[in-house]
Amino acid sequence: MEENTTYFKAFKFRMEPNLDQVVLLAKHFGCARFVYNHFLNEKRRHYKDNGTTMNYNITRSSLKDMKKEKEFSWLSEVNSQSLQASLKNLETAYGNFFRKKAKFPRFKSKKLSTKSFHCPQNVEVIGNKVFIPKFKDGIKFTKHREIKGNIRSATISQVPSGKIYVSILCELPLEKPLTKTGKKVGVDLGLKDFVITSDGKRFKNPRFLKQFLKELKIQQKYLSRKKKDSNRKERQRLKVARLHEKITNSRNSQHHQISSFLVKNYDLIALESLNVKGMMANHRLAQSISDVAWSGFVSKLEYKAKWYGKEVIRIETFFPSSKTCSCCGHQKSNLTLKEREWTCISCNATHDRDVNAAKNILQRGITIQSSGTDDYRHGAKIRPKKSVKTPKGISVEVSKKKEHYAMEAERSLVVR
Repeated sequence: MEENTTYFKAFKFRMEPNLDQVVLLAKHFGCARFVYNHFLNEKRRHYKDNGTTMNYNITRSSLKDMKKEKEFSWLSEVNSQSLQASLKNLETAYGNFFRKKAKFPRFKSKKLSTKSFHCPQNVEVIGNKVFIPKFKDGIKFTKHREIKGNIRSATISQVPSGKIYVSILCELPLEKPLTKTGKKVGVDLGLKDFVITSDGKRFKNPRFLKQFLKELKIQQKYLSRKKKDSNRKERQRLKVARLHEKITNSRNSQHHQISSFLVKNYDLIALESLNVKGMMANHRLAQSISDVAWSGFVSKLEYKAKWYGKEVIRIETFFPSSKTCSCCGHQKSNLTLKEREWTCISCNATHDRDVNAAKNILQRGITIQSSGTDDYRHGAKIRPKKSVKTPKGISVEVSKKKEHYAMEAERSLVVR
């Protein structure tokens, strides 16, 4: 099979619509939300009455007939393809539910924090204007960088602070791989220091939420005291939204800087797969864990590595990276979170907890790379179970419960 020679990249810009365009954009947001909610209700009702589901083709045909009715004639004021894209989003949400990747689709509220609609085609950029269906004069945007590649589609979104953005999806040829440095690095993710590498580099955790938490509490208190649906409450809501936006932008900026540094300077990057959901159960650390946003950083690191021909390897969740001596392999089973340094009783080597973990992560990543597989030690858990037939012809699953439970108990004891 031939490898892909192109990839998709989105260019996001802030839009500067005039008053008439703001009204028309609001209609697009509202109609896209209405179509999604209407056909979600129809699909639920149809399944309840008939025991079968309405697929995308049926809902698209129904939408076409609906627009001819006088009651729903206002749907014709917006781009028809954006409404069809909303139906495709609904179909995707159903597919994710049946594949057990998400919960059952929910209705979208009018007060949804982020509003958006999608333009799958007929998108053009001329100068500092983007042209999409129903906007003949084009919408101005702040063009802070050049758009590269062939434009495929655009998504217009409005964030809680009221700002409107356009994300233009382009298809580009694969980037030339960056010059190989011959270096490999293990990365340990933490709270005190955000990233610690196996060669001793540390990137501090600025704790962006904590920096603005005092001001955020004050503004949130003022918001809770405003009269419902009043202009003052709306103005106060915008103040709170802008604070949250500043926190998010600061965090994303740090993620991009660190991920770009790692991709440019190392050929192999090994990092751990953290059980964030389990760690969030500790309410003393939950706020700090959600603030640091490890998953967002890892996703940025992975797609940049793919662009520039570098490799990212994730090691297994229960690998005891902090407890294992990187010199001799001895494990200190009683290591606590308070101990930031410890001495190995086997080889007398003194370790910094985080740097030692990063070194072990690198060693494990190199092992996985050389073996060409991932966590092969627990392969028995994912193999299909054998089955036999009883004399009556009924297939009975043969499971080694004792061995399975023993393996699970052993894994549960292996804590980082």
